[in-house]
Amino acid sequence: MTDSNKKSLDRREFLKQSAITTAATVALGSALGSQKLYAGQTAGAKHPKVVIIGIDGMDPRLTERMMQAGQLPNLDKLRGKGGYSRLGTSTPPQSPVAWATFINGAGPGSHGIFDFIHRNPKKQYAPFYSAAETVGGSGYWEVGDHRVQLNFWPFSHKSPETILRRKGTPFWDYLDEAAISSTFYDLPANYPPSPSKHGNHRCLSGMGTPDMLGTYGTYQHFAEDGPARTKNEGGGKRSMVFFENETSKPPLKLIGPADSFLKKSKPTEVEFLVHRDTEARAAVIEIQDQRIVLEEGQWSRWVKIDFELSMPALLPNKNISGICRFFLQEVGPNFRLYITPVNIDPSEPAMVITQPPRFIEQVSDKLGLFYTAGFQEDHKALSNKVFTEDEFAAQADLVLQERLNLLEYAINDFDDGLLFFYFSSTDLQAHMFWWDSEDKHPVRSNDMAKKYFEHFKGVYRKMDDVVGDVIKRYGDSATVIVMSDHGFANFKRQFNLNTWLRNNGYLGPADCKALLGGDVDWSQTRAYGLGINGLYLNLKGRERDGIVSPGPQQEHLIAELIEKLEAVRDEGGTPVIRKVHRSDNIYSGPATALAPDLIVGYYRGYRASWDTCLGNMSETALSDNKSAWSADHCADAAEVPGVIFSNKPIKTAAPTLADIAPSVLTKFGLKVPPSMTGRDIFSTT
Repeated sequence: MTDSNKKSLDRREFLKQSAITTAATVALGSALGSQKLYAGQTAGAKHPKVVIIGIDGMDPRLTERMMQAGQLPNLDKLRGKGGYSRLGTSTPPQSPVAWATFINGAGPGSHGIFDFIHRNPKKQYAPFYSAAETVGGSGYWEVGDHRVQLNFWPFSHKSPETILRRKGTPFWDYLDEAAISSTFYDLPANYPPSPSKHGNHRCLSGMGTPDMLGTYGTYQHFAEDGPARTKNEGGGKRSMVFFENETSKPPLKLIGPADSFLKKSKPTEVEFLVHRDTEARAAVIEIQDQRIVLEEGQWSRWVKIDFELSMPALLPNKNISGICRFFLQEVGPNFRLYITPVNIDPSEPAMVITQPPRFIEQVSDKLGLFYTAGFQEDHKALSNKVFTEDEFAAQADLVLQERLNLLEYAINDFDDGLLFFYFSSTDLQAHMFWWDSEDKHPVRSNDMAKKYFEHFKGVYRKMDDVVGDVIKRYGDSATVIVMSDHGFANFKRQFNLNTWLRNNGYLGPADCKALLGGDVDWSQTRAYGLGINGLYLNLKGRERDGIVSPGPQQEHLIAELIEKLEAVRDEGGTPVIRKVHRSDNIYSGPATALAPDLIVGYYRGYRASWDTCLGNMSETALSDNKSAWSADHCADAAEVPGVIFSNKPIKTAAPTLADIAPSVLTKFGLKVPPSMTGRDIFSTT
């Protein structure tokens, strides 16, 4: 793996849930037991049924080709009855932006999410995760090596708190107020889950929900050819394993959540042993009085792991539960063992990830243990070559099977009102397996690229089966909507916006290499890029070290940047950037304070470089993408629309994500609030 790829993966690790209330704090003062499971609606009241199936990243071009070939018969039936359209996505078409637009029925000016990453202008750059923030607590009791917060009288210390940054009013609040029940499973852009004021709303948080280490997902890998000292890489930890008489020596260590009761917080650790039998091609894992027997190539069940958090001598230690699965990749000659990220235990949640908090326990009582982290398909393990393509495909299939089990539960638990259910497979497998081109793939031969794209199309066929089953169950008794947040495209070439800005005299000095770390001289910098699509002016009065004057100088710079960026050409004169959008032209609403000045929209095949996201600069502005992450959707919105299907005719021309929320409210006879910009897709008026 090249240094460039390693850096890019480390930066993707930044796109983690950095804003997370520690599991230790929740374990000390959990209020789970005091919450209602589900208040429900007024006794005897019945409302229409609306079922929304969110299929992340489902692309209209591929969908239409497969329908034409007879491979998606259930979706094609809906199309034949007038229930299909391409669906306009958000600008930019990034998942947290798009799903927040779906949630509010209005664009980023309403919800205030413009990218995976935002910046603090008063700290000059200072990037942070856009969708949630952890604010520190106040007060503590100091005893020896420990600091303990006591959030009860008379101490009344304030614990750290994770705050959802998405602004505005989610459309389910209007259903909640009208005593119409709604349940959302794995909803993106809603961690921590927003509260239900009237008890008629339930939600299991999806994308954005952390693992027990506070990241988007950190696997752990043990191999005989691993590093002598544990190596942290983007999305994982690798360690070497030694065997003495076919038993791991010394014991291996599973890293858990931070022991944050200590003054100097450090990760918890759980020791475990591996006994292997090379002749039988099998191994036994011993961890906390549990024996897990695995054959080569076999996955374990979910395993509960108890993590102990130390307390001062006069108090008992605290214990919190996490879950993980073990995958015995190889017994020999090179032993390889993969362990999933340590997920929040749904049967004993150490953090609140559902509304109401005990809803997840109710689900777990029926289904047992399951993935709870927001990102479940472990694409990082494939990018880092911990997984082979086949191993990633098998792990992703396990995720999909769990999601199908959850869907069965959701349908059986659904009476009336609104049911939303989300599938991630069409997005995360697309990032790794999509390649609808004869061009050379970044990491695979042409034959292998075609093989795995065919595998991926099988996911679309499974989604078609899901839709067919839902339609068969409900017929005309429910309005069924199937939608995606955006489409997909190959990601062959990458553009480093900050390198281009530096090379064209907008960012200095001429030899700088990174925004972070003092390398950039802000007195020489008029503009900079941050995140995947955002470009910011270094504006006086807004940025800490701003040099661009508001007014004519600002307007001239914006016009110049738009003209030059849209003129960028790749080898052979191929255009790179389809459109540069002025945020003050495309966004309106009360939540625009953190918006970039310009949104860079790429042509299909192009995207911001891995280095661009956190402001690092490569030597050249344009280069090949060399990652297994070979497809993306962070282009111009016009390049990657989503899809929408329904068992009711879609009558609005050119529907968009913002139209779904008002359409749902109208189905339930509710007025569409003025904050929503969308229309009812089932009406011509």
